[in-house]
This record gives sequence, structure tokens and C-alpha cells, in this order.
Amino acid sequence: MPIDFLLLFIAGLCGGALNSIAGGGTFITFPALLMAGVPPISANATNTFAVSAGYISGTWALKKELSNHKNALPVIVLFSLAGGVTGAWLLMQTPEQLFRQAIPWLLLFATLLFIFGDSINRFFAQLDLKHRHASVIAKALSILMLLSVATYGGFFNAGLGIVILSYLAMAGYNNINEMNAIKLLVSSLVSLIAIVIFILDGAIAWYEGSIVLLGSLSGGYLAAHYSRKLQQAHVRLTVIIISLLITTYYFYQELVMHG
Repeated sequence: MPIDFLLLFIAGLCGGALNSIAGGGTFITFPALLMAGVPPISANATNTFAVSAGYISGTWALKKELSNHKNALPVIVLFSLAGGVTGAWLLMQTPEQLFRQAIPWLLLFATLLFIFGDSINRFFAQLDLKHRHASVIAKALSILMLLSVATYGGFFNAGLGIVILSYLAMAGYNNINEMNAIKLLVSSLVSLIAIVIFILDGAIAWYEGSIVLLGSLSGGYLAAHYSRKLQQAHVRLTVIIISLLITTYYFYQELVMHG
């Protein structure tokens, strides 16, 4: 069995399991694609393809929760697609070298979001309670933020779920199941439309991406059976340590290359 196949499948397996339990699977799958020799922009596009199945299946599983927000769905769908297209298009216009230099900073941003995501969400939820009457401005800002969140997701998928949850908290949502349903819907729409752009540009490494996708689906399925027995705090701490180590490695690599 080729070493790259094994590396990518195990990365997908671990990433899918982490996404199913606590999130943060991209910190495993994206670096694995880079290690397998996939160029940075292609690795990012391929990673979006590889994780999309989990978003779609999760959205379908929570379709009942989505039905409680039928009136808001057209706006969510429209701006999720618009942002996903914009982010993917921006990625395709970014020079490979520039994106390579941005990787440590993008990983650091996603890592900080993962670490402080709950605190950020609580802050926005409290902010919303204090400013419920500023409806017109709040709605305009909410749409603008959704567009920005979706654009980020189209450009770089890591940390997208946490960014979306922060947006939803700011927008006044407070039911965690409904928030998760909308999070998965936005993630699905952003990923699917971005994948279309990536396919048109020939940016997806199908062989490597399919291996990660297969591993991710297997990992997510297996983790669903054992997730109740695992301590979420321990899994979360593991993800934080892994993400910090990987981020530090890419900062070091960039320093060596340009030092």
C-alpha cells in the first residue's frame, strides 16, 4: 500500500472522527494533503471537496430544525452561495507563493477561533440581548457578516463552523440545535458552490481528495458510535494541541524558507 494512500486515509479517518465529536478535523486533513505533495491552493480546494460530504449529510439529518426558519432560508441560501463563489474566485486568483505564505496565518486564525469560539459566541449573544431594537442596522450588518463568513469559507474552509456559529449568535439565534442545522446548511452551500469553481479551474486533486473523503466518512461513522463515551473536553484539548503544533510548524517552515 503506497505511503501517501495510508497517510491520507488515516488523516481522513482522524479528521472525520474529530469533526463528528468536537470539530477541527481540517487541522489534520489539510496538512496531510500538503505532505502528500498536493500544491497549497489545490490542497485547500481538495480539502473543501473532502469535507463537503459531512456537511451535506449533517444538514439532511437536521432538516427538521431548518424548517423552523423557512422565512430566513432564502436570504441564508442566497448570501451563502454569493460568499462561497466570491471566496473561491479569490482563492483561484491568489498566486501560489502568496497563499503558501498566508497558510500559517490562516491556520493561526482558525486555531484561535477554535480555542476562543465559545467565548466569542457568548459575547455576541449578550451583545444581541442589549441591542435588539436596532433592527434595521442589525439586519443589514447581519447580512453583511453572513456574506463575509461565506466568503471566508469559500477561500479557506478551516474554522468555518465556528465562524458561522459566532455569526448566528450575533444574529440572535439561541437554540443550539437550530444553530447547528443552519451552520451545516451554510457550510454545505459554501462548499458546494466553491467546489464548482474549483472544478472549473481544475484545482481539485481527485485521487488524494477521494481517499481523504473515504477516510472522513469512515471516521465520522465510527466516531458517532463512541462519541458519548469520550470526554469532549479531552478531545477538544487534543485538537488545540495538534492545531498549535501544526501552526507553529508552518510558521517555522516559512521562517526557514525566507529567513
